[in-house]
Amino acid sequence: MKNYLFILLLLPVLVFSQKTSREESEIKKFQQELNAEYLNPKETPLRGDNFNNFKQHPFFPIDLKYRVTAKFTKTENAEPFDLPTSSGKTKSYREYGKATFELDGQTYTLILYQSLDLIKQKKYRDYLFLPFRDLTNGKETYGGGKYMDLKIPKGNSIILDFNKSYQPYCAYNAYDYNCPVVPEENRLSTEIRAGVMYEDIYHH
Repeated sequence: MKNYLFILLLLPVLVFSQKTSREESEIKKFQQELNAEYLNPKETPLRGDNFNNFKQHPFFPIDLKYRVTAKFTKTENAEPFDLPTSSGKTKSYREYGKATFELDGQTYTLILYQSLDLIKQKKYRDYLFLPFRDLTNGKETYGGGKYMDLKIPKGNSIILDFNKSYQPYCAYNAYDYNCPVVPEENRLSTEIRAGVMYEDIYHH
């Protein structure tokens, strides 16, 4: 009987640990793929010595506190608009929806966008773009903010995993890339200590 009770008590722990490890393995896969992209001469934004010296990205420790389930609200009849980029040019986007979530007892809302250029390609039709800024920018992350790639959710919630957030290409190569500037409404008044960290060795 004691053994039976022990197994019953252990089951929730095992289920939880499997769930945790699945989420963590997804994040580790993201990290590996991002490192592989930057090490691939055909895909990397890095040039010259920056490419030759690159080994891997520095990442914040994986923290599932920064994997949040947000309430998703689709924006109806959104008009296209021009989002400024780092080079002074613009790119066409439309607001797709809003994601509202809680972190450390505070409620935040971020706007999700759709690139009007990318949705012309079949593989990007359900792609959403989340640029954001937080209080780590200019210290442990790129001063211009970070990005996250998402898919259009099926229902009225969406998972935002900030462990999968990354720096724009411009952070590594401002000459060859022009990156969307994070809109003012997507500034978070908290630190998001997750995803790719940044050492500004690329603009010296």
